[in-house]
Amino acid sequence: MMHRGVEYTVTPSVPGVWQWQFRIGDAVISGKTETNIRLLAIRRVQLRIDRELKKAEPKDRDVKSRD
Repeated sequence: MMHRGVEYTVTPSVPGVWQWQFRIGDAVISGKTETNIRLLAIRRVQLRIDRELKKAEPKDRDVKSRD
């Protein structure tokens, strides 16, 4: 699956647990989430991708906006 240009996977592990993984640059980020609802597991991974992309943004924007 893709979210904001990042390919990720979400697979069932045991009932109610989903394992997920994605890569941003050289970093591979993985984990698991507990839910019985597949779409909720996917949404949680997408939110995690959003957080990781935000952390990876260059901080130059703040400096330029102050000028």
